[in-house]
Amino acid sequence: MLPESSYTRGGTLAGKPLTGLVDPVRLLGLFDEGATVVLQGLQRYHPPLADLVAALELELGHPCQANAYLTPAGAQGFAVHSDSHDVFVFQTHGTKQWEVHGTDGPGDLLLEPGVVAYLPTGTPHAARAQQTASLHVTIGINQLTWRALVERVVRDAVAQVPDDHLPAGWLDEPADLSSGLGHHLRGVADRLVAVDTDARADAEVRRFLTSRPPRSAGGLRDRVALADGIGPDSILERRAGVPCRLVDEPDDRIRVLLGDRSLVVPARLRPALDEVARREAFTPRDLVAHLDLESALVLTRRLVREGLLRVG
Repeated sequence: MLPESSYTRGGTLAGKPLTGLVDPVRLLGLFDEGATVVLQGLQRYHPPLADLVAALELELGHPCQANAYLTPAGAQGFAVHSDSHDVFVFQTHGTKQWEVHGTDGPGDLLLEPGVVAYLPTGTPHAARAQQTASLHVTIGINQLTWRALVERVVRDAVAQVPDDHLPAGWLDEPADLSSGLGHHLRGVADRLVAVDTDARADAEVRRFLTSRPPRSAGGLRDRVALADGIGPDSILERRAGVPCRLVDEPDDRIRVLLGDRSLVVPARLRPALDEVARREAFTPRDLVAHLDLESALVLTRRLVREGLLRVG
């Protein structure tokens, strides 16, 4: 891994200093010398990968990210190593010879455009470009684990233990420490036994489906369309990778989980929202079986502002 200073430079913008800017001359020089160019978090900049990663997250229920690796002909970017997450690899340009270590020892795999490989967590591997420059993309699955979930539940139970001082003199009377520790551990155990697992599972769904990265590409265009006016026959499309999960709330209301946020609305809107969730594209007039036309227009305009819908 090369130091950042070897391929970046400083600069100014409107008189303000900037650091960490990629220096193209240095970068290309390092590439000529055999360095691999790594584009991390590419789903933040490349719309097709953004759509793919968002769809995978909703399908798998695990955070995902995309990186790209551009390696000069005959070069190898990394020595044999393993990743702490599952990885899907797909080749987009050139070929790359992969050395993959399994239970039966190392094996070779040649990736060319159209070929995809899956590397489970902890699989040792290395890859070398062949006769031409090679570009491959990795989709990393950053797994949510049972241990992390249990730790969150236990942490909540432990948080109810008073943060009082240990009794003075416990060094000479460890029985006092033992008694108090037993009391608090029994309290934690009782709280854990009483955990409503259904409610915790629902809370995890809400947490995941309100903490995804924003999906706002084209948002300015949609705002202009809203200003120009959305009519009964305007084509509206579900934004790719944005969920529309409905959960019940008190006081005859429902919460709409929208990926990076949630929206609380009257429960009477559920049939119309169910219709929105089922369709990839529709018009406000398509919702008149569930709402009057004016209400359908108000709802769809709000869903455009919230990022669930885009104007077709």
